[in-house]
Amino acid sequence: MTDVRDQVMRALSTVIEPELHRDIVSLNMVRDLTIDGDTARFTIVLTTPACPLKNVFIESCKRAVLGKVPAIKQLDIQWDAQVPTDRRMTGRLDVPMRSIIAVASGKGGVGKSTVATNLAVGLAEAGAKVGLIDGDILNPNLPQMTGLGSGRPRVANNMMLPLEAYGVKIMSTGFLTDPSKPLILRGPMLHGAIRQLFTDVDWGEIDYMIVDLPPGTGDAPLSLAQSFPLTGVVIVTQPQEVAVADALRSIAMFDQLNVPILGIVENMAGDFFGEGGGESLAQERNVPFLGRIPLNADVRKGGDYGRPIVVTDPDNPAGQAFRAVAENTAARISVVMLQSADVIPLNIIG
Repeated sequence: MTDVRDQVMRALSTVIEPELHRDIVSLNMVRDLTIDGDTARFTIVLTTPACPLKNVFIESCKRAVLGKVPAIKQLDIQWDAQVPTDRRMTGRLDVPMRSIIAVASGKGGVGKSTVATNLAVGLAEAGAKVGLIDGDILNPNLPQMTGLGSGRPRVANNMMLPLEAYGVKIMSTGFLTDPSKPLILRGPMLHGAIRQLFTDVDWGEIDYMIVDLPPGTGDAPLSLAQSFPLTGVVIVTQPQEVAVADALRSIAMFDQLNVPILGIVENMAGDFFGEGGGESLAQERNVPFLGRIPLNADVRKGGDYGRPIVVTDPDNPAGQAFRAVAENTAARISVVMLQSADVIPLNIIG
């Protein structure tokens, strides 16, 4: 059996992970291989539970093994996922988060909070442990968009407990203040408030912490990038040129802060705003295009009533588009993290 097992492992070493461009054996993605008669049983450990490529892996493994290893006639593949950990967290953030992803835009009104909410919920639907922070300290929208507008966090062991909706743990200053009164903070106080949403909350273990930033290039994104090691940023834009120009300035700011651009999402695409501006910007800046969200009244209603369309109507074209954005973002995070010298490689995780 040992010889057959070795033959199967050698055969599987020809299967290439399409995002990371390395074979799945050297990445230690193949675990617990056993031979039972003419069946090879093993687990493939993905770098994200949101991976859309399971069928690709199945077919690639079949082509690599069946007919190449005469003793094996069938494969029994199980699945697991292990999100890589950004090693830069160590010593800078004493909370169990594997990655921090900012969602940003160059201007307001492009649907950034809608994208952040549906991205977080889409990742959670796939099985990831997801947190969502409302980084717009002064004008929080996430309580309404997640249906938690009247929620108030409990306190245990001198730590706030995040609220939860749709499998996502959520924290916002909107849970802590009177929504009818303005919250007025200067720069240093704003910096402290953002940090507290990370450090004074009992998040538990988090695979992806999504931070919905306020629009523009002001104090909030600077404070976040200076305080915490950002794994990357998702830039949201509308298709029209004025929105794309503002998105370009946002990209330039994160470039200066040495924060990787995970990609661009083009939101509200369709006849009214046109389409293609976000994709053209991605090509111009040589960054991934994560997806195009069609202009759809159901998306707006979902935000108004706290029902993200990615979970309430997943077959809606906009719901499908948000799911694709979540999958593409998760894949991009894996690539950025596993290519970085500051990341724990998958082949020595757990």
